[in-house]
Amino acid sequence: MINDVISHIDSNRDGYLSGLEAWLRIAGISTDPEAKPAIRDAALWAHRFFENCGIESEIVETQGHPAVIADTGPVDSDSPTVLIYGHYDVQPAGDLSLWKSGPFEPDIRDGRIYARGSADDKGQVLTHMLAMEAWKKVAGKLPMRVKFLVEGEEEIGSPNLGKILEDHKDRLACDYVCLSDTPKFSEDKPAITYGTKGMIYKEVTYTAQTQDLHSGAFGGTFPNPGNALADTISRMKDADHRVTLDGFYDDVVESMPEELASLETLPFDENAYRESVGAKALTGEAGRTTLQRRWLRPTLDVNGLLCGFTGEGAMTIIPAKAMAKVSMRLVPDQSAEKISASFDAFIAKHTPAGIDHQIKTFTLCEAYMCPLDNPGLQHAAAAVEAGFGEAPAFTREGGSLPILPLFKRVLGAESLMIGFSLPTCNLHGPNEFMVLDDFYKGIRTSAHLINQMAS
Repeated sequence: MINDVISHIDSNRDGYLSGLEAWLRIAGISTDPEAKPAIRDAALWAHRFFENCGIESEIVETQGHPAVIADTGPVDSDSPTVLIYGHYDVQPAGDLSLWKSGPFEPDIRDGRIYARGSADDKGQVLTHMLAMEAWKKVAGKLPMRVKFLVEGEEEIGSPNLGKILEDHKDRLACDYVCLSDTPKFSEDKPAITYGTKGMIYKEVTYTAQTQDLHSGAFGGTFPNPGNALADTISRMKDADHRVTLDGFYDDVVESMPEELASLETLPFDENAYRESVGAKALTGEAGRTTLQRRWLRPTLDVNGLLCGFTGEGAMTIIPAKAMAKVSMRLVPDQSAEKISASFDAFIAKHTPAGIDHQIKTFTLCEAYMCPLDNPGLQHAAAAVEAGFGEAPAFTREGGSLPILPLFKRVLGAESLMIGFSLPTCNLHGPNEFMVLDDFYKGIRTSAHLINQMAS
C-alpha cells in the first residue's frame, strides 16, 4: 500500500503547491491585533482542509487565537497513536524593502518558494497534512491513528497551549508527538533533532544615584553602575569560559561515548561555520568541540547592555544606572529554577556597596531530550531515509522549545522532531523560503512514518 501512496503523492505535486501557496497568502501574524481576521482565516483554511479529506476537525477557541484539533479516528490494531503538532501563525514581515517579493505573495525562484511562513511553519506542517490526505484517498483509511494540533500562537510563546492540552488531554492522548519546526542538518543531509536546550532569561539593573553626574566634578567619589555591572558580568565566567555560578554544572550529565562519536561522523566544517557569520574566531568552554558547545553544553551569554551616554561625540558622565540582559541555555537534568536562584544569589553577592540591584526574570524553560534508543526515533529515521534517500543526522539544538517539556509533562509523550527546511531558510527574516524538493520529500517522509509505525 505504501508504494501506491507514494505514487499518489508524486503525481499530485502541482495541486500540493497550489494549496501551499493559498495558505501562505493568508497573513496570520499573531503579534498584530489588526491581523485577527487573517489569523481566523488561516485556522479555517486548516480546518476545511481536514474536513475536505474526511478527517474529523474542530476549531477550538482560546482566550487568544484559535487552534485546530483533528483526528483520523481509532483503528483496529495495537499501533501507536501519533499527535502531529504545528502552527499556522507567522512572524511579522519586518522591513518590506528587504523582500525581493511580497512576504504574502508566494514567489517561486530557483526551486524555492519564498513567503512568510513557508518554512516556519505552514510549509512544514502541511507536509504531514498532505501525507494523511494521500493515505485517505488511496487506502480509504490510515493504518494507525493520527491526531493533529495546529495552533495560532507559537510565535508569541504559545500562552494558551498549556490550557488546550489540559482541557483536551484525553482527546489529544498519544504515544508520540511529531513536529516539523526544526531544520535539516545541511542542504544535502536531513536531520532528526532529539534534544533542545532549556533557557533562563534575566534583566539586571544596577542603580547608584538619582541622576547622571559630571565625571570630572564627581569622579572617584561615587559608585559607577557601568563599571560595577561590567565587573559583575566578567566574574560570571572564568578564563576557560566555564560559568562560575554556584552549582551551575552540578546536574550536568556527561554525554555518552556513542553520542560524542556520532557528532564526529557529521559533515561539519568549522571554518565554513565561522565564515558564514563573518566571525574571526571560534571560542567557548575549554576542552569541548564546537558542536559539543552548541548542542551538549550549557552556556551563559550577555544579550544586551545599556548604560550612560551612547550618542555621537563625548558626554562625560557617571551614569546613574546600568542594565544588562543575560540568557542561559541549559541541558537535560539542569533545573531552571535552581540555576535561576543561583544567578540571583550571584548578583546579590557581587553587587558592591552603594548600588541597588533589581532582577527581572522573563523566561524559565527546561531542556528536553528524547532517548536515542527510543523506538520512535528509529522509525522516524527509517522514514526520513525512505523519503529523502539519505539517512538523517541525529542532532541536538542550541535553541529552546518550551512546548516539548510541556508535551512530556501533560501527555507523557516523547517528541520526534523531523525538520524539512534548510538552516539558512531566513527563518523570521526577510525572504524566508522553503526548497520545494524538500517540501515534496517531507510529504513522502510523513507517509513513510505512518507506514513504519503502523507495522
